[in-house]
Amino acid sequence: MAPYRRKRSVNAAELLSCRSRGIHDAGTLMRHSMKVLRGILLQENRTFIKVWSKTSKSQIMYENGKIYFENYQKCYSCVHAEPQSLYKLPQRSKPEKIEDALLCQSPLDKTLPCPSDHKSSLLALTANNWLYRLSAETGKELQRVYLSPDYKFRYLGWDVSQEIFYVKSVQKKETPLARQAGIIQNTVMHLAIFNVFPLEIVGILEINKKAFGNGVTDVVLSQGVLAVSYSNKSVKLYSFEHIVQKYLTEKLTLGKQSALLGNKTVGDAPFGIPLNIQITDCLPVLFEVSCSNNGVQIGGYPWHYIYTPPHKRHKGTHHICSLKDSTMATDGIQNMNCCSLESDRIFFHPDDSGRIIHVGPTTINVLKILGELNSALPAKVVKDFSMSTQRNEPTAQVTVTSSGRTVKRRFHQLDDDPCQESFRMLEYEDELDLLALVITDGEEGEGKAHIRLHDNQSGELQRRVDLVEPWDETYRHEVFFDKDTIVHIEQKNTSFCCHVYKLKTTRK
Repeated sequence: MAPYRRKRSVNAAELLSCRSRGIHDAGTLMRHSMKVLRGILLQENRTFIKVWSKTSKSQIMYENGKIYFENYQKCYSCVHAEPQSLYKLPQRSKPEKIEDALLCQSPLDKTLPCPSDHKSSLLALTANNWLYRLSAETGKELQRVYLSPDYKFRYLGWDVSQEIFYVKSVQKKETPLARQAGIIQNTVMHLAIFNVFPLEIVGILEINKKAFGNGVTDVVLSQGVLAVSYSNKSVKLYSFEHIVQKYLTEKLTLGKQSALLGNKTVGDAPFGIPLNIQITDCLPVLFEVSCSNNGVQIGGYPWHYIYTPPHKRHKGTHHICSLKDSTMATDGIQNMNCCSLESDRIFFHPDDSGRIIHVGPTTINVLKILGELNSALPAKVVKDFSMSTQRNEPTAQVTVTSSGRTVKRRFHQLDDDPCQESFRMLEYEDELDLLALVITDGEEGEGKAHIRLHDNQSGELQRRVDLVEPWDETYRHEVFFDKDTIVHIEQKNTSFCCHVYKLKTTRK
């Protein structure tokens, strides 16, 4: 018999903490609800029906059940049977135009200073250097921060694992006149780094040639690491924690006075936020690699990285190596041998399983890294499963006419030929544990697309969903699969169109 266990009471803080980690009562209930929804979605009498379409002259964005029109001025919710208008912001002037935005959702296991901090918010960066925090449900302004009168900020980015986001400035480039005058441009760009939950400033960091060297082309912050790309096709990683600990000159608080501003208030116009992270010498490099297109990805277990060497003979190959000592994994060179207009893509699986997804026009391979943490032997890359398109028989390259003359075709058929089934996109629905594969086929003369839903663990096909609108490969497309909703955003010449599909019960 199992030993008797006395039921003990659980306080609210412990319950919320367990819930945020997906365990205990609330987490179990959530997982059970998603399992039920997945079962309903895969029933034969359920299908996705297009319920709504809307066009726009400007780009359309989708994020977590919300569709944004007119540069985030109008917001629609996809929670209901058909999208419904949530809010419309007042018209903004050109200097107040929103340049970039991020949707921010707070964790459940923290007590935050303001009740509004617990609700979803939209972080919006404007052309005149204001950072706004708006309610995701009403568009109401919750907080505003003036960034700087000196630097032109343009881009927002997440470092999700650290609960940090950053604002990146435009890159400063040397002008021909300055070069002729012998004026050296040391500064490349600036980053403003914030904590969220609640919104707090970490500081503004200058990316300059003295600290990072010449040829810097881009900088991103991810998993606590500053990744710097260079024009010589190399990528260097630096510890952001080390940078803050060693070079932070003053800890700043939004709404409080700062000595760096002459005792003016941090985040207020026209003073903004001072430069409080000043690197004075060369930084230690955590990791460095030369790669094609400055593309390196890190993940897996044990830790590995994926890159393509910057040599012509390696074009089209992807190398998987140990992060510990750069040892190539067994079968670590992956090559689709594609003959296509668009190159294949490879990336670590977003489900944090450590697997790798390799997407080509006709095949998708899901790979696993097998290896021990402290083993002297290299890890091995093996195929977990594959998914393929249905292809027609290839046209013969040599044909014989009725007169007996041999005619040789000058061109091979491309792997992503519009007249053949081709993989275009892959979406992972984490809550339902399903892979959504977007496949196009123009065999009937008009481009069509459908979505195949596959089990994320086995790769088995679960169901197919047809998109009813034509698919023109010459324009840009985005497809989002979000529980019971499919959103397709397409560009048509100079306009954009959003199509929404919802899960419905079909009657026989």
